[in-house]
Amino acid sequence: MNTNSRWSLLGGAALLLLLTFAGTSAAVADEGDPPTRVARLAYVEGTVSLQPGGTDEWVDAPLNRPLTTGDAVWSDVNSRVELQLDGSLVRLSSRTSISFLNVADHVTQIQLSAGTLMLRVRRLDDDETYEIDTPNLALSVLQPGLYRVSVDDSGTVTTVAVRRGQAQVTGGGADFPVAAGQQVAFTGADTLNADAQPYGPGASPFDVWSANRDARWDHSVSANYVSPDVVGYTDLDDQGDWNSTPDYGYVWFPRRVQPGWAPYHFGHWAYIAPWGYTWVDDQPWGFAPFHYGRWIAVNGAWGWVPNPPRPRGGEVYVRPVYAPALVAWVGAGAGVAWFALGPREVYVPSYPVSRAYVNNINVSNTVVNRTVVNNVYNSTIISNRNVNVTTITYVNRGVPGAIASTTTEAFTSAQPVATHTVQFDPRAGRVQAFAPAAVPTRQAVLGLGRQGAPRPPTALQTRPVVARTAPPPPPPTFERRQQAIQQNGGRPLSIAAVQQIQPQATQRQAQIRIAPQLTQGANRPGIDRTPSGDQRQHLQEQQSQQQMQQRQQQSDQQRQLAEQQRQSRERDQQQSQQQERERQQAARQQQEQYARRQQQQQQTQALQQQRAQEQLQQRQQQEQQQQKQQPQKPQQDSQTKPPVRHDDKQPKSEHPNDTDR
Repeated sequence: MNTNSRWSLLGGAALLLLLTFAGTSAAVADEGDPPTRVARLAYVEGTVSLQPGGTDEWVDAPLNRPLTTGDAVWSDVNSRVELQLDGSLVRLSSRTSISFLNVADHVTQIQLSAGTLMLRVRRLDDDETYEIDTPNLALSVLQPGLYRVSVDDSGTVTTVAVRRGQAQVTGGGADFPVAAGQQVAFTGADTLNADAQPYGPGASPFDVWSANRDARWDHSVSANYVSPDVVGYTDLDDQGDWNSTPDYGYVWFPRRVQPGWAPYHFGHWAYIAPWGYTWVDDQPWGFAPFHYGRWIAVNGAWGWVPNPPRPRGGEVYVRPVYAPALVAWVGAGAGVAWFALGPREVYVPSYPVSRAYVNNINVSNTVVNRTVVNNVYNSTIISNRNVNVTTITYVNRGVPGAIASTTTEAFTSAQPVATHTVQFDPRAGRVQAFAPAAVPTRQAVLGLGRQGAPRPPTALQTRPVVARTAPPPPPPTFERRQQAIQQNGGRPLSIAAVQQIQPQATQRQAQIRIAPQLTQGANRPGIDRTPSGDQRQHLQEQQSQQQMQQRQQQSDQQRQLAEQQRQSRERDQQQSQQQERERQQAARQQQEQYARRQQQQQQTQALQQQRAQEQLQQRQQQEQQQQKQQPQKPQQDSQTKPPVRHDDKQPKSEHPNDTDR
């Protein structure tokens, strides 16, 4: 049996034990529990802005920011953005405005006020709903597939295109099926007019970009080691390596991290309700490893131990539950300190949750022991005490550099941890169950994004939309939430406490128009999907035609993509040839310049030699002329000299005492 199978079986056994002690199914969630899933802001091109729920400010959208009910996103001119969920991808084109009306365990409801949205649904359970609400209709996804929804600037025309899958449009007191290969433009409000036409094979730049992003998802190597419901695992492919370990199975080790890097050290804490303080990592891959699984240090290198993959047989499976940060807290006096949890260690939520939630968030992210979870739950959440955990040995606490620490001010205002560290003695503090009770500032909700970012026009922000399903009330304002948190001693609010300060549902009726209820169906509430005999035959013929059209469209799209690739290769080749010609021309110019310099140097040397010779000749001529100009001495001069006396008589000196001197 390989390591992965052993890990999966251990997880299944632990889950069965936890279900026994919990006395309930793992899939059953308490109404007072927070959602088990979020959307991730995964990729940005251009200028993308975020408006956190309950605020009026728009900020630059930071990567890895978790998004939930009430958050709004604006993709500005010449911009694109990708949002990831557990079983789907949402992509926005230029000048597109959306907001999340509801992100729950089984519901994804998005308001599209203007622009183009591409929705890729890979998995759709029977109790799961995807709904896109526009100014004149509500689109419900019936099957996994690829859906494109566009709203014109006026908000009077919504175009629905289904590349793969099946959808149902509700609006104007009627419903309209849209099958694969169809594109339908809906106009009007009280009455919808449908103009259906085939979804043409032509691919826009946004379609091509979306297809290229899909390819990363479809061919991800990390999918072999991670549950497909983990958000953000595709970004691990190019940023690290999967290595087998004897104790934890396959572990992912990041590449290109700075010396001394440790998990939960490079990023900031944002306050995202209802979870409270949430870790937002700086790394482009920094989502999945910080909200799922566990970390472990192996031979001096940090590695991420993921959720086990979804079992193919009859083993028990719990969909991974999102966590704001899988860390343990350490008492640090006036500061805040924490470290990454290791495998088999229990995560204790700092926000109000049920026993089943604690079971699921631990079982779905690591292999845990039932007795340990039970003891921790009873001693912390049931007792509502932030006790010092002294009976558990945390594997990562003693790793050098594992504990991160910062000031309380930086913690509560979304400041970068790496630039606001404080000195901390790891031996001094004790591990605590809950995060520090601290009232967040407005900056903690906004995060690190630059304020005053571009925002959608006011008309788009107030534009009403049609919905099949009534969304929950909008989140309370930050001021009301902050006041309630302060009254709660700095601890996160329960779902029930939030409902008491939420705006009334009537305040949303002006922006959300609920469409009349349609015939109830057996497969999905509110949608009749049970055809009659004639309808089945018609649907079979229609599906056959659609399949032929789809194959033809796929073939055409492949040819178009191949043509685009060929043109791209030709452009690259032409560019390479042009660069080679320019390089050769530059080389020739350099050779010519070198030859000219050589010639100039030779000419200069020749001139210098010529001038030197001329100067030498001139000096020689001058010397010759000087010699010619000097007069010759006469020969008799030697005869006129006084004769030399050969006697002993010398001339007398004028001084009588010369002899004495």
